[in-house]
Amino acid sequence: MTVPRARQALDHIPVYRPGKAAASEDHKLSSNENPFDPLPGVMERAALELGRVNRYPDAGTTALYDALSAKLGLSPDHFAASTGSVAVLYALLNAHLETGDEVIYAWRSFEAYPIAADLTGATTVRIPLRPDGTHDLDAMAAAVTDRTRVVLVCTPNNPTGPVVAAAELDRFLAAVPERVLVVVDEAYVEFIRDPEAADGLAALAKHDNVVVLRTFSKAYGLAGLRVGYAIARPPVAEAIRKASPPFAVTDLSQAAAVASLDSEDALAERVDVIVREREAMVAALEGQGWDLPATQANFVWLPLGDDATEFAAWCDPVSVRPFAGDGVRVSIGSAEVNAVFLDRAAAWRKEH
Repeated sequence: MTVPRARQALDHIPVYRPGKAAASEDHKLSSNENPFDPLPGVMERAALELGRVNRYPDAGTTALYDALSAKLGLSPDHFAASTGSVAVLYALLNAHLETGDEVIYAWRSFEAYPIAADLTGATTVRIPLRPDGTHDLDAMAAAVTDRTRVVLVCTPNNPTGPVVAAAELDRFLAAVPERVLVVVDEAYVEFIRDPEAADGLAALAKHDNVVVLRTFSKAYGLAGLRVGYAIARPPVAEAIRKASPPFAVTDLSQAAAVASLDSEDALAERVDVIVREREAMVAALEGQGWDLPATQANFVWLPLGDDATEFAAWCDPVSVRPFAGDGVRVSIGSAEVNAVFLDRAAAWRKEH
């Protein structure tokens, strides 16, 4: 069979692999999902939109931008939303990169980065993480050339978990030319408890070349409705919106996101539960003898190297996320499911 050939850029781009299906959704610790039901008011507000799904969504995402504006104290033209922060990232890179440009990011980091970057035709520059799973921002700054247009900084880093320190990010931004866009990916920002952690919004307040990515998929528990957004200077946000498909955020998703913003107290309570479970899981794993990076996200990272795939199979009936040759990421779920995983992890240590 002969079919028209796709772009050569696709030849070396891996297909994004979702987390492995589990015996039940509760046992799925592979996708960093929130184990709680939607926040109060979300189902009711979203359901009101079901009766008008014959209509196109608000292309201006007005209600969400107004709600974010009120929450963060920035005018609505600072925001650009799409179907998850990963879609915002794709639009951002398409808006700012072309063949001959360079994009820098740490590795291992979010697995969508190389896919999104390579699709633009730009050259990818990967800077290895330090042994403790943190970004080497000095090495990343040293890698900037005249061709560099974008740098991606994931904090907390997915899949290893550590944050970038505020002092490190400040030093990095002082060293990077203002023409380079620095994207601070804060998909897991709500789970941070480290007082020394970088704050993307504080960095944006001081630097015009900073973009902050956030999402409703993790802490807010709207993974299935796909709403993420960028916070940036208005000209940068406008470029992202131009590169995004129209009507990307449905009115149903927008209503759910706005309702979630109205439930901040309930959000804080649920995030605190997840953070306590994270701390308990870290303590239990370290007690078993595991050496873990200092996670500030809703997951832990086990640097298993070549044993990653075998360990993931060992954890059945719990589904975890292996990264072949590197390690395994384990999301924080309910206390009951976390206990099942910890039993499997302890058994692995005894057998290996």
